[in-house]
Amino acid sequence: MRNVIGLVLGGGRGTRLYPLTKYRSKPAVPLAGEYRLIDIPLSNCINSELNRIYVLTQFLSVSLHRHIRQSYRFDQFSGGFVEILAAQQTMESATDWYQGTADAVRKQLRYIEQPGIDYVVILSGDQLYRMDFRDMLRTHIESKAHATIAGMPVSTEQASSLGIMRVDETGRVRGFVEKPKTEEDLSLVRMSPQWIDNRGIPSRGRDLLASMGIYVFNRDTLVEVLAKTDYQDFGKEIFPAAVRAKHVQLHLFDGYWEDIGTIRAFYDTNLALAGKSPPFQFANPDAPIYTRGRFLPPTRILGASIRESMVADGCVVGAGAVIENSVIGVRCQIGPNVTIRNSVLMGSDFFESDAQLATNAARGIPPMGIGDGTIIEGSIVDKNCRIGRNVRIVNDRHIQDGPDHESCVVREGIPVVVKDATIPDGWRL
Repeated sequence: MRNVIGLVLGGGRGTRLYPLTKYRSKPAVPLAGEYRLIDIPLSNCINSELNRIYVLTQFLSVSLHRHIRQSYRFDQFSGGFVEILAAQQTMESATDWYQGTADAVRKQLRYIEQPGIDYVVILSGDQLYRMDFRDMLRTHIESKAHATIAGMPVSTEQASSLGIMRVDETGRVRGFVEKPKTEEDLSLVRMSPQWIDNRGIPSRGRDLLASMGIYVFNRDTLVEVLAKTDYQDFGKEIFPAAVRAKHVQLHLFDGYWEDIGTIRAFYDTNLALAGKSPPFQFANPDAPIYTRGRFLPPTRILGASIRESMVADGCVVGAGAVIENSVIGVRCQIGPNVTIRNSVLMGSDFFESDAQLATNAARGIPPMGIGDGTIIEGSIVDKNCRIGRNVRIVNDRHIQDGPDHESCVVREGIPVVVKDATIPDGWRL
């Protein structure tokens, strides 16, 4: 894999994940109590022996840069690296912002054109999955393709938010429609379920093949396509044109894959990971998910009831607390008689000292964490929040979006306590 580089796209605004992206880029959003979204593609690269990786960033990227710098260091003999390529002005271009996925790669072509690179793996920074990219590269090389797209079977109901492909008997992509909305569009790319079944993957009624946003390109093909066009997006422009002029191959995949692009997807994915039968296992000895080592103390549980939940390191859970079907992030301080159900708490970036606690108490500022007797249900609590005693964060009025409070907003029916928020004693949503 020394002639392969990975490009992880992490520059989007992440507007659909707001307010989780109010202070951070989308790949820096915490996941499953311990990780960040960027850890998934980077871990997949490392587990695939692909250790020369660039991460393309643009918006609110300070915390992402810090996390990558502290987490991913290779020894000097391996030749491996994870380097940040931020949007920047150059002598050739004064328009420094990335205008789309393809434009982001175009603006960094100088790094792709370095000697010794034959293949480029392009990945998204906001997906949860486990894949060995060596298998995909093997498909690409054996088919003699110019580009290869990882794809998976999906149902009609899922198609409207994905790029859908039509392939021939050999797996060569012959048609590509980005986010089809009508039956007429779907008819152009609909496949026979038997085609899928014949390749050892149960179709289960799924008759469409969706792009996972994971691509392998011959380096020279990628440079040619980007240098000779002004296309800004891979899904909307590059591939619809490429399937007519180039050999684009499908790499069929049927493992777990989730695009965590919205508040609802983020919430549902985290709770599924905390359930009895999680669809994705972080504990895999052959392909672990890496993250920053924090050297935190074990979590202390002082007479609480915890069921079907994940509790990260460095937490204290008070006596009489009830936690059900929830994710509790690092350093989370949960007071006595707190109830947390069907919620995601991201925890804290640091512990407060005794002096800080005393100073804040004198000013009437609650300590970081969840105060005694508070009830949180069906909600997301971002990092470093101070929630007082007997607070109730429950969407009893079934609000879908808004109203926006400075400390708590509702998105897709889910209350979200924003990062660094302070909520006083007795507050109600």
